[in-house]
Parts: sequence; C-alpha cells; structure tokens
Amino acid sequence: MSTSNPLIAVTMGDPAGIGPEVAVKAFPSVTEFARVVVVGDLGVMRRARDACDAEFDVRAVDSVESVDDDPTALSVIDCDNVDDLVHGELREEYGAASLAYVERAIDLAVEGEIDAIATAPINKQATRMAGSEHAGHTGLLAARTGTENYSMMLIEDDLRVTHVSTHVPLREACELVTTENVLETIRVTDDALRNLGIESPRVAVAGLNPHAGDGGLLGDEDDDEIAPAVERAVADGIDATGPISPDTVFVRAARGEFDCVVSMYHDQGHIPLKMLGFDAAGGVSGVNMTIGLPIVRTSVDHGTAFDIAGEGIASETSMVDAIRVAADVARHR
Repeated sequence: MSTSNPLIAVTMGDPAGIGPEVAVKAFPSVTEFARVVVVGDLGVMRRARDACDAEFDVRAVDSVESVDDDPTALSVIDCDNVDDLVHGELREEYGAASLAYVERAIDLAVEGEIDAIATAPINKQATRMAGSEHAGHTGLLAARTGTENYSMMLIEDDLRVTHVSTHVPLREACELVTTENVLETIRVTDDALRNLGIESPRVAVAGLNPHAGDGGLLGDEDDDEIAPAVERAVADGIDATGPISPDTVFVRAARGEFDCVVSMYHDQGHIPLKMLGFDAAGGVSGVNMTIGLPIVRTSVDHGTAFDIAGEGIASETSMVDAIRVAADVARHR
C-alpha cells in the first residue's frame, strides 16, 4: 500500500454524540486522499460501525506508523476510556474522554507523527464538568501549542470567514474589536489562505456596526479601530479591504470578489456560513479550521447532535470536508 497521502488523526469527539458515526461514515470517502487514524475508544467505534451498517473492519493500532491506505480497515488509537456508553447522555466521564482524544492528537501533531487533526464534536458542558477551562477545542489547541494569535476560519464552498472573537458574550465581543485584534486576525487570515494554496489572497474586513458605522453616525468602532487595522495590513503588503458593511460583504465574497471575510464576532460570521451549509434534508457541510497554530487542525461545523446519536443517520459530509481540507493544507505547508 502507498503511504504518500497525508496522515490525519480524527478525534472521536464526545462518545455519546454523533462523532463516532460521522468518522465511520466518512472513512470510505476519504481513503483516496488521506490516511486516517481515529483517536478514541475502540469499543465505541465498533458500535458506531455496527449502527452505520459499515462493512469494513475497525482495528486497534499501537502506533501511527502502522496506518496505511487500506480501505477495508479503519485504524483506531484506543484510549480505552469509555466503560459504559449511553447515547445522548451528558456525563463528566464523556467530557474527560473527549478531552483526552484531543490532547493525544495534539501531542502526535506537535511531535510530527501525524500531518493534521480533524476533530469530531465535543460537548462543552461535558468538558466543563470534566474540569476544562476552555470553551471548546480552540482554546485547548492554542494553550497546548503555546499559541497566542489564532482565529477560527469557517469554509463552505467558496465562502471563507474568520473571526476576531468567537465564544464570548456579545457585549465583550464588541470590546474586543480593537485595532490590534483586527490586524492580527487579518494577518493570520492571509497566512492561512496561502496555506490553502491561494497565492494572492484578497481579504475583506467586515464592519462592526450597521453600514460599517455610516461615517460615525452609527458608531465609532469602524472608523477608529477597524479602518486603521486595514490600513496597517495594506502597508504590510496584504490585499485587505474594509471595513465593508456587514450586510453585503458576505454576498460579495460568495460571488468571488474576496477569498475570505474577517468578521468581528461569532454570529456575524457563522450565520451566513450555516445558511449555506445546512440543507433542507438535514445534511450539514462546511469546515471549521483553527488558523495561526503551528499544527493543522480542522473540524466539522456541527455539534454532538445527542438527539440522533446512535441511530447511524448523521450526515458525514462535514467530516469528509474537514478531512479533505486538512489533507490539502498539510500538502501545502
């Protein structure tokens, strides 16, 4: 078997959620462009295989060196930390288990044993119950890799969005719109686009207020904080434009005028992406990538879906997309 494809560690996510199932269902679709090893619990992954009526083997491996392109066997680094599985149940032990998978994958990436990480969803309440001080994956990834400047990039087809802030209250998000924060987000966005293979990235910067402040009539942040950040980015050689009225900038980017939009807060960036990524039949696409890290990390753009966990009906589209992007970035870095 050829081992030329990038090696992607897929973290299993919360055992009680749909993470194990989307990893199983994605596997047959990704073997052409990636080698995959799941970091999780072997017993849970085998139950997920059975729930999804998958016909391939799910096997434990002692090290990532034994992972190949074999499409008939999904490899698992077995953390063996789930004793009693009840789908859809919020438990401290499940939160601790999902954190262990992420930490193990980060260590493998930092040590250069894998090329990238693609994460299945964790439950933030469960990880808090388990003692995590982070609101989700991103803070844990940054802390464990010693990264200070990072951002979240969402990808849905040709629309890409990064964020100045994410999981904070809206009042705090507005306070985080400073020239330095916006400028750093523009910089890591430009770097990430180049890692995606875009040679000359075009970065749009959304305004904070309606109509980007309308010359100060609707707020001063756009003129006082965002515009200077854009000017400094341009002086650094980055093709950045803004602030642009947030009610039009995403449409312009989706039409191909820009390669990415820097949004000012969580919902401003997430809503347009999820409007594109969720279809009427319940399918979910789209990728969440943490940019600015010394390692490659992508993720599905959905949650644990406790209400359907264990039924084998969850859509694997977002996981396939996450593994594909992880492999693409790993090749370009």
